[in-house]
Amino acid sequence: MKSLLIGIGLLLSLTAFSQAPSTSKVWVADNGDGTYKNPILHADYSDPDAIRVGEDYYMVSSSFEDVPGLPILHSKDLVNWTLIGHALKHLPPYEHFSLPRHGEGVWAPSLRYHQGEFYLYYPDPDFGIYLTKAKAAAGPWSEPLLVEGGKGLIDPCPLWDDDGKAYLVHAYAGSRAGIKSIIVVKKLSSDGTKTLDQGVLVYDGHELDPTIEGPKFYKRNGWYYIFAPGGGVATGWQTVLRSKNVYGPYERKVVMDQGSSIINGPHQGAWVTTQSGEDWFLHFQDKEAYGRVVHLQPMKWVADWPVIGVDKDSDGKGEPVRRYKKPAIGKTYPVKTPAESDEFNGTSLGLQWQWMANPKATWAFVNPANGSLRLFTDKIPDSAKNIWNAPNVLLQKFPAESFMVTTKLTFKPNTRIENEKAGLVVMGFSYAGLALKSRKEGIYLVQTLCKDAEKGKKEIEKELMKLSEPTIYFRVKVTRGAKCSFSYSLDGKTFTNTGEEFTAEVGRWKGAKVGVFCTRETNINDSGYADVDWFRVEPVQ
Repeated sequence: MKSLLIGIGLLLSLTAFSQAPSTSKVWVADNGDGTYKNPILHADYSDPDAIRVGEDYYMVSSSFEDVPGLPILHSKDLVNWTLIGHALKHLPPYEHFSLPRHGEGVWAPSLRYHQGEFYLYYPDPDFGIYLTKAKAAAGPWSEPLLVEGGKGLIDPCPLWDDDGKAYLVHAYAGSRAGIKSIIVVKKLSSDGTKTLDQGVLVYDGHELDPTIEGPKFYKRNGWYYIFAPGGGVATGWQTVLRSKNVYGPYERKVVMDQGSSIINGPHQGAWVTTQSGEDWFLHFQDKEAYGRVVHLQPMKWVADWPVIGVDKDSDGKGEPVRRYKKPAIGKTYPVKTPAESDEFNGTSLGLQWQWMANPKATWAFVNPANGSLRLFTDKIPDSAKNIWNAPNVLLQKFPAESFMVTTKLTFKPNTRIENEKAGLVVMGFSYAGLALKSRKEGIYLVQTLCKDAEKGKKEIEKELMKLSEPTIYFRVKVTRGAKCSFSYSLDGKTFTNTGEEFTAEVGRWKGAKVGVFCTRETNINDSGYADVDWFRVEPVQ
């Protein structure tokens, strides 16, 4: 009995250790001197929306086809953020998203707190607008409810008015709806579960704000405000519309653009007021292969118009800041960042991990008995030309402009078949990596490269050596410009560089990602597996 209690205690302690908050070794926004630097999250949390509930701040972002989806982040000071959960365990329709659907799925969501519950609206451009709710931001979240079905309905945001009436603002995706650059307001049921009409066109941005999207709905001092970026993701500006009537007519003003800063296309985000009365704006910047990273800007109100960033010439239009004093909230909180490294010592995966499709339960098991993540091989779909179309690729976001990933992996293939494969990969429209591959004669180290993977191009595989032992260390160093250099080690100490430098590429609507995979080409009643001992993100050495 004593040994059993000791074992349970050890398991609990290991679980606590694996879930304990960690601080990034490669990007920290808090300067430790009362200031912060942008981006506050140098990771692909695109289309952020944020709210304050009491003394807590919560943020949500797009997640497209990645599962779990709709990441939920928490902060006490708007600078230090941690990832606390996901609102979507699986993407509906579930069978549709059992295969990678790059660029589909969850587009720009909105998060609100209403009558003691969190309401999270998200659009799927092919199926419609969904709602999921929770009593606590960390979950559990309800199964997604279709608020309005249809193609091209994107970027929804609700507003519960002072008189109890509810409205939903949203935009349209030209690729699905055949129209874009317009914003509509629809009546919403008081419980927020369904739209009640076809909506009213409140703004047409074709002339002044092409590709206007991502509207966020607010009310202040009797004014209705719609914050919506125009001009495109990488090249645009932040527009604000205001009216005394929910249906307009709306006045227009550009309240932030790039100006003289190096922060291009300051794009859609969220207005938040602190408990001390300060106003702040969170938005994203498109940094190509690094994704759409999150910035925090000071904000003030002048003549009932917001001014975001620093207004150097006092014209009512701001530009982004690189470094600024932290929000004054009356307290100082510890430095925190979303998790990156994972020792796999607990009973669940770190929250930073996402699959490229709805996962099968048999793909991966955290194995606390030996402190590893066991990945079982799964057959690549017959339609897949390369692993761009393999669902069981486990990835996380690039966390900084420069970083290094090292992982230890032991491969135990099924000896009855060939071509099982497990390894490290940097994934985007093109991908590259290192892997172990099974053949009749044994296990081989191979280097992989697939240019234009999203176009169905074939993966190029270079055989490096036959291994006498099944354990290996893989490493990729990522430097400015998303330049990736791969190496391997047989002892974890001496690493051998291999292959040419690979420049990471974006995925569809998102940045490059890095992670592990374990695949096979054959149908069989049992699979081989790879034990990933740990996955560590550190500064480049």
